[in-house]
Amino acid sequence: MPLEQATSVRWALAGLSLSMLLPSLGTSIANVGLPTLAQAFAASFQDVQWVVLAYLLAITTLIVGVGRLGDLVGRRRLMLGGIVLFTAASALCGAAPTLGLLIAARAAQGGGAAVLMALTMAFVGETVPKARAGSAMGLLGTMSAIGTAIGPSLGGVLIAGPGWRAIFLVNVPLGVLTFLLAHRTLPADRRGTGGVAGFDRAGTLLLALTLAAYALAMTLGHGRFGPLNLGLLLAAAIGAGLFLRVEARAASPLVRLALFRDPVLGAGLAMSTLVSTVMMATLVVGPFYLAGGLGLDAASVGLALSAGPLAAALAGVPAGRLADRFGTTRLIFVGLAGIAAGCLMLSTMPVAMAMTLGIPGYVLPIVVITIGYALFQTANNTMVMADVRPDRRGVVSGMLNLSRNLGLVTGASAMGAVFALASGALDVTAASPEAVATGLRITFAVAAGLVFVAFVVGAGGRVRAARPGDVS
Repeated sequence: MPLEQATSVRWALAGLSLSMLLPSLGTSIANVGLPTLAQAFAASFQDVQWVVLAYLLAITTLIVGVGRLGDLVGRRRLMLGGIVLFTAASALCGAAPTLGLLIAARAAQGGGAAVLMALTMAFVGETVPKARAGSAMGLLGTMSAIGTAIGPSLGGVLIAGPGWRAIFLVNVPLGVLTFLLAHRTLPADRRGTGGVAGFDRAGTLLLALTLAAYALAMTLGHGRFGPLNLGLLLAAAIGAGLFLRVEARAASPLVRLALFRDPVLGAGLAMSTLVSTVMMATLVVGPFYLAGGLGLDAASVGLALSAGPLAAALAGVPAGRLADRFGTTRLIFVGLAGIAAGCLMLSTMPVAMAMTLGIPGYVLPIVVITIGYALFQTANNTMVMADVRPDRRGVVSGMLNLSRNLGLVTGASAMGAVFALASGALDVTAASPEAVATGLRITFAVAAGLVFVAFVVGAGGRVRAARPGDVS
């Protein structure tokens, strides 16, 4: 590669890396501030939870739509607009005088984050040579993991120093830098873009409402399914049916249903959802086990939980290079095997041994799981995006990110419910250390089962992709 082109690629990757860092930092840095926000606004914990929920709902409901919009109006201009929205909304969050305005600003910030997440991977195919696509995807995965890892600690430092407003205002200079890099390095939009005449408004609205109903069903009620949750699930099911009907008849659908006949794409999205559901178990179960099972204080819990994101951050770039060298299919199954191995370590370890080993007995399997996840995610993202037509990269990238988000949302509810049921206690915080350890074992046994399903899905997709004439 010529030196000038290599330099251009590096600067473009720097801008894309910051575009991937911002959304993950926006998620993780706000969580640590919830207790402080409850005090600052004299609000209940349930009320301040909407500071996080509004952000996640905006991403989940908009990510596919903005990906398709980028395909139609031009990804560069929409990306720059998304960065401006994210940065301006971050400033509004930091200046919000009331909790209601803060929640509204967080929803707007989530809208900007949806643009960044949907389009960043789509730009890899336009800025990086295909032979280095895996390395680029690995770098983006590393930046996402770094944002997740440093968010809680950075948020704690900022709250203790300048105050809670700083956890939102810190995104402003980062957003400005991201905009300058993106403006300078992102390729110009293709000729022929610039209109929204073909944008599927009905399908986009139906999908957004369906996803919102599903996400709320999974998050409201703290894992306990009541009439409201069931009603929302029913609404989501009806919405999904209506969405499929509208897409089948639309002249220019948001999501072409024929895409799902592609075994590579279908398997990639399904595996991403299953694996993300498993990964959420580490975030949901981990804090309860470390605090209730091992008796750690808050600082020690935070330190132990950082081991997973740190391992993912360190493994991201090497995983990308391995994908470029050995191919994505092989690395996907190696990654799934690593995740399964870590889950089995946690699920088969006797309770007495787990209590004796303490922190190392938990952290070592988690590191194995997260390294496996880094290998899987990099390879899967590279495989799904490899042969997508340029005019569909935005929507496919949005679907890939949506599959991950749906897995996280589902995992937070489903794996949390499994843990609570397996612990045998209505209130997990009051359960004995032995009961919490038992809950951990059973939860990760279920997680190992989900990884096995992902393995079967991936193997089936590979077999169907090998059949001539199988893809429409």
